[in-house]
Amino acid sequence: MLDTLKALADPCRLRLTAVLLSGEFTVQELTRIMGMGQSRISRHLKILTAAGVLTVKRQGTWSYYRAGVGSNFFSAIRSAFEREMKALPERSQDLAAVALVLEERRRRSQEFFDRHARQWDDLARTLLPLPEYRRRLLEQVPDGATVLEIGVGTGGLLTELATRATAVIGVDHSPAMLAEARHRLADKGASGVELRLGEMSHLPLPDAAAGCVVANMVLHHAADPAQVLAEIRRVLTPGGVLLLADLARHDREAAREQLADQWLGFDETELSAWLTGAGFADVCCERIEGEKGQETVLVVKATTPSPS
Repeated sequence: MLDTLKALADPCRLRLTAVLLSGEFTVQELTRIMGMGQSRISRHLKILTAAGVLTVKRQGTWSYYRAGVGSNFFSAIRSAFEREMKALPERSQDLAAVALVLEERRRRSQEFFDRHARQWDDLARTLLPLPEYRRRLLEQVPDGATVLEIGVGTGGLLTELATRATAVIGVDHSPAMLAEARHRLADKGASGVELRLGEMSHLPLPDAAAGCVVANMVLHHAADPAQVLAEIRRVLTPGGVLLLADLARHDREAAREQLADQWLGFDETELSAWLTGAGFADVCCERIEGEKGQETVLVVKATTPSPS
């Protein structure tokens, strides 16, 4: 308790902790959000991390800080702490700065996919064990449901989803990717698929609109993965199914620049914690190993609670 109180007994550290309750950020991002030098931010982060108020997750050469569970006392007072932080004089400007950082992450991803839409299929075949993990993903799609695919890319899954679903809705934030998907659907003569421009953090659907959501290789591009999973939970019906395929944790730092990846994959524990926090149940995760030069893929299935 004393360590936690001492760590929080500083206006800058209060602001930092409040910012990190809203997401995970690097030191560089925090210097921009807080408007302070890196050495000062790093010193405060070290104190908060040592006290268990924050945890640090290392991905390649980047370190992401977030509010942690290392301090039982901080966990106990966290709800009250979040309420009181709304009264901080700098709170509005801090939240505005957080929004700018998240928007920059999102824009970087969209610009990449707009530039590389036509080359995306060849790139995916090179880097991923496509046939095996897509088979595992598709065979778990429930028959007769309204299926939402987030991040449709060039539409590689849409025609197969249409054979299993009553209706298919595809959402992507890249106009260029949606154009490629429309061309593919037209070439295949596929029907019953509706494409929408939208963000995975703010899906263009009402509550409980889909019986199944497919998120194929998109979560590692999300500015805030936990927020995206909560948004998916919102649009799923009770008893609905989330099918997620994404990269297992890796250390290929070049992916940040070459592929606009925000996260270097995920581990099963991390995904399970986010899904449970978003209200999902029955989380099941399977690893699909790639061939030499290919990444390992996690295929995850989770459900929303059925009505009692």
